[in-house]
Amino acid sequence: MKILIATEKPFAADAVQKIKQVIDNAGFDFILLEKYTNKSQLLDAVKDVNAIIIRSDIIDTEVLAAAKDLKIVVRAGAGYDNVDLEAATAHKVAVMNTPGQNSNAVAELAAGMMVSAARNFYDGSSGTELLGKKLGIHAYGNVGRNVARIAKGFGMDVYAFDAFFPADAIEKEGVKALASAEELYATCQYVSLHIPATAETKNSINYALLSKMPKKAVLINTARKEVINESELEKLMEDRPDFKYLTDITPGNDAVLKAKFPGRYFTTPKKMGAQTAEANNNAGIAAANQIVDFFKNGNTKFQVNK
Repeated sequence: MKILIATEKPFAADAVQKIKQVIDNAGFDFILLEKYTNKSQLLDAVKDVNAIIIRSDIIDTEVLAAAKDLKIVVRAGAGYDNVDLEAATAHKVAVMNTPGQNSNAVAELAAGMMVSAARNFYDGSSGTELLGKKLGIHAYGNVGRNVARIAKGFGMDVYAFDAFFPADAIEKEGVKALASAEELYATCQYVSLHIPATAETKNSINYALLSKMPKKAVLINTARKEVINESELEKLMEDRPDFKYLTDITPGNDAVLKAKFPGRYFTTPKKMGAQTAEANNNAGIAAANQIVDFFKNGNTKFQVNK
């Protein structure tokens, strides 16, 4: 079996060595494509491989058509909207993610952004404290649960809404479950966003929803760019001079937001939720182990397409 690690934005060197060790120990061939600059390089690399580990790399119909022997793609991370699932299914390729492996890293980034917003981006002015403030977690998955754990350490009053996570299970973890996104946003001064980008969620974080937030509202987005209605966010920030937005996914209207809302808007230079040594190791090693388990035992536990 030939296993390709195809990462335009590479894993840390230590993670690559650990991934290689898992693949070598299984008796499979390890192939590495890092920092490629042209899609043709990826198309050439996939020609005779049986499995691919990726990060934010795009796996579309063209890539799948070129990979005649491909059986499985594993996205090292939770999100997998960079893989064309319908095309993968048509090519009889299993697609998996590695849920939970990056969760603490993303949650710590979200917490850091909350502190930064509360302290006015450390500009020397008097800020506020997180103690006693209401935090709403929109989607209570692996990341959301870690955000809740950290926020409770700050002494925040933590709420959550998740259409697919049982309310009683949320309550058992010491978090108040709310019945709708509208109620969550109306209740909480801080909201940490963790919904995936789907047909239902794209552009769903809009003016109507955000305008419900209390005074001095702060929205933290470490989820996906596509879930934000960016033009309506801009209008809201014009109408609400108390509103702050922090994200690690650069919006399409980044230049406008920077110019219009200094001290109220922040984005990292690239997506950084999983950019820790620990997350690099965890997600990459999990991806390698899932591929080995797939080929040796037929395990499809984390498959996201059918």
